[in-house]
Amino acid sequence: MKLGLKSRSRRVVQDSAVAAAAEKLKNNISDSKNMDEKLREDYRCWTNLPTELMREVLIKIEESESKWPERKHVVACAGVCKSWREAIREVVKTLENSGKITFPISVKQPGPRDSLVKCFIKRNSSTQTFYLYLSLSQALADDGKFLLAARKYRRAMCTDYIISLHADDMSKGSGTYVGKLRSNFLGTKFVVYDAHPPPTGVKMAKNRSTRMVASKQIFPGVPASNYPVAHISYELNVMGARGPRRMHCIMDAIPSSAIKPGAVAPTQMDFRVRGVDSFPQIPSSLSKSSDLDKALSGPLDGQRDGSLVLRNKAPRWHEQLQCWCLNFHGRVTVASVKNFQLVASPESGTVGAEQGKVILQFGKVGKDVFTMDYLYPISAFQAFAISLSSFDTKIACE
Repeated sequence: MKLGLKSRSRRVVQDSAVAAAAEKLKNNISDSKNMDEKLREDYRCWTNLPTELMREVLIKIEESESKWPERKHVVACAGVCKSWREAIREVVKTLENSGKITFPISVKQPGPRDSLVKCFIKRNSSTQTFYLYLSLSQALADDGKFLLAARKYRRAMCTDYIISLHADDMSKGSGTYVGKLRSNFLGTKFVVYDAHPPPTGVKMAKNRSTRMVASKQIFPGVPASNYPVAHISYELNVMGARGPRRMHCIMDAIPSSAIKPGAVAPTQMDFRVRGVDSFPQIPSSLSKSSDLDKALSGPLDGQRDGSLVLRNKAPRWHEQLQCWCLNFHGRVTVASVKNFQLVASPESGTVGAEQGKVILQFGKVGKDVFTMDYLYPISAFQAFAISLSSFDTKIACE
C-alpha cells in the first residue's frame, strides 16, 4: 500500500513538472522574438531535453492547445529543432483522426468523418480575391483562422483561380502556391489541379502540359507539375427553365470505396516532393485551347472507373415561400443560386445513410460572406476549389 502511494505521489509530481515545463516553454516561445542572451541560452536548453520528457511535454501542449489561436504554440514547437519537429509530427494526428487543423498540410488532408469542419469565405469583389477561414466560434463569420486564398484571372478561353497558402502572394512561381481551378469559356466545366503529387498508391494522370521551369526553378531536377484531382460539371439549362443549378464532381484522387465503412481515403502527410521538404515552383499549365478542351471534357464525358462522384442534393420547392429550399441547419441565411449541398452519388455505390450524408455545403450569409462546411473524404483545398466554381458566371446554366 505504501509503495502504491509512493508511486502515485511520484507520478503526480512528474505530471506537475511536465505541465510546468510545458507552460514555461509556451511562454518562452511567445517571447522568443525579444530574447536577450540569457533567454536565448534558456531557449537552447529545450533542445537538450531527454527524449521521453520532451515527448511528454509536447503531448501536454498538444492536448491543452486544442483551438486557434492558442494552437500556434503547437506549431512553434515544431520550429525548435529537428528532433522536436520529428517528435511533434508523431504527436499531432491527422485532421481525420483529431478533428484539429494544425499545420499547412492539414488543408490537403480529409476532414473528420462525423463532424463538419466549419469555415467561411470572404470575397473582395474589387480585386476578385477570395479568402478561406476556419471558424473559431458558432458565429457564421468571426475573425477566423486564415487557411487559403484564391484570385481570379480571366484568360482568352478560360478562367483561372490561383490558390495559395499566402493571403497576398498569388503567384504560381511562389512557394506558397498549392493548386488552381480552371474553367472552360462558358463556365460550365472545371478542373481542380493540385500542385503536389498525390499520396503514394493513387494513380493519377499528369497534366499533359507539365514541363520543367527553366532557370527560375527553385529545386533543379524536380519536375513541377499540376495534377488534376477533380472535375466539376454544371448541367446546361438549354430550355431556360427556372430552378437551382445542377452539378456533379468526379474526385479523381479519391476512390469510391473511401466512403465505405472501414475504408481510408488517400492522405497527404507533407509537402515533400522527391526528398524536397518544401514547395516546388509550378509552371503555367494548359496553354493551347485544344489541350484545354480535352482536359476539361475528359473524365466528365465518361466517369473515370473507381472515382468518387458527388452530386448536388436536390432542393425541394416550398409553396409558401415560393422558392427552392435546402436544410443548411442555420449555416446559410441568404437565398442564392450559388448555394448547394453535395452528397455521394449512387454511382459511387453508396447505400443507406451514407447516400444522403452531406459531404460539402456552401451558402451565402452576407453580401460578400459565404459559409463552407466539409467533412471526410474531401479536404479543405478540394472543398474550397469546388466552392470557387460556384462564384463563376454561368449564363448557360441559369
